[in-house]
Amino acid sequence: MGAIALFWLLAAGWLTAPLLELAQPHRQTDTPARFAPRTAIVMLGGGTIYGDDDVLVPPRDVLARIAASAENYAACKRTAATCQVIVSGGNPQRHSATEADTYLPYLLRRQVPRADIVLENTSRTTYENARNVSAILGRSGYDSLILVTSAYQMPRALLDFHRFGLTPQPLISSALHTDPGVLPRYDNLVNAEIALHELIGIAQFHVYRAIGWF
Repeated sequence: MGAIALFWLLAAGWLTAPLLELAQPHRQTDTPARFAPRTAIVMLGGGTIYGDDDVLVPPRDVLARIAASAENYAACKRTAATCQVIVSGGNPQRHSATEADTYLPYLLRRQVPRADIVLENTSRTTYENARNVSAILGRSGYDSLILVTSAYQMPRALLDFHRFGLTPQPLISSALHTDPGVLPRYDNLVNAEIALHELIGIAQFHVYRAIGWF
């Protein structure tokens, strides 16, 4: 009975809602991005999926990250001398292309020129995103760093970037929501899994830091 009750609480959203509150302490960016003469906009990858025509495409929440990155790039270009979008994402799913390479055409369609896009296509985790982007930033002198990702990934991403001495401005592209009800819904189970993954990842980060692995 206990397992059935737990399943219903998650699938109906009553337990999923507080999990999302814990995983997404900030569901939107409170202040607009601040641009400097040399600004880097870092967009984190979020996987790839195969569309109906068997072509690799970004998932819905990554499309929101692409849109937010492109919009802020356009705003940056109106005030700053140098603006670049660093796209970080390898191929942890072992699909036919990396995340960064899959997202590139979508940024180009949104009028971000190829010369201002840097692809980091080897990282497989959020920690590797931060480590590899840190290496890229170390070779260039940026005055402002903006981090674009979904609300559920932002807390863990900030921990990882801080680990490498980076303090980016968080820019949340989208957030997960749930409406508790009576009937079970598949989306609630998916959202619960995402929230638990992030919360466990944050706990793992602190454990690894404590024992010297990070």
